[in-house]
Amino acid sequence: MPSDPDRASRRVWITRAQPGAEATATRLRALGFAPVVAPVLETRPIAGVEIDLTSVDALAFTSAAGVAAFTALSPARDHAVFTVGEATAEAARAAGFADVRSAKGDVLALADLIAGAGPRPALVMNPSAAEPSADLAGLLTARGLKARSVAVYETRETDLAAPPAGLAALLIHSGRAARAVARLTAALDLSAVTACAISAAAAAPLADVGFGRIAVAAEPTEAAVLSLLRS
Repeated sequence: MPSDPDRASRRVWITRAQPGAEATATRLRALGFAPVVAPVLETRPIAGVEIDLTSVDALAFTSAAGVAAFTALSPARDHAVFTVGEATAEAARAAGFADVRSAKGDVLALADLIAGAGPRPALVMNPSAAEPSADLAGLLTARGLKARSVAVYETRETDLAAPPAGLAALLIHSGRAARAVARLTAALDLSAVTACAISAAAAAPLADVGFGRIAVAAEPTEAAVLSLLRS
């Protein structure tokens, strides 16, 4: 494990969208690293979406962006809420939801959490991205629940023209971010840079890019991704 001075000189590129990027930067500073916030993705709420909560008794969020977009569209805060991880759970609580449960994992873990909940929700709404990385409603239907998704935000690539210089490592939170990074770094020498990915699927687009090392988190959580920097 590097000493604190060593860590402080290690620049770590945070590629994820805001507001998660700044939250990640705060965690990196607490660990003694030098975060470089330069998102390759940005999220934007979709205006004018009609939220019909008829018969819905639970909400399922896979991102803090989903929470932000939903709460801008609807004043409802009395539903049970299930989230993919702790960061999204924190966003839901901050938005005013009281009954919030976190899967502390990935979308499959979230589907299992909801399916095993007591009492079981009669109808689950998933406020989602316009192009979600996984079909949560489909996973819930396969587990015998009624569920539907409604697109409340979209994710786009930013206009970042080049990666930050002097990097020791970068963090990858999604396959979409990895694809953007692969395009930005295709012609660069990355032999001294470690790519730390939240899952094997997120790491896959980087396989032929030329990173000195690609490390995959033991579980799909940010804590597990950050632990790769210490290995």
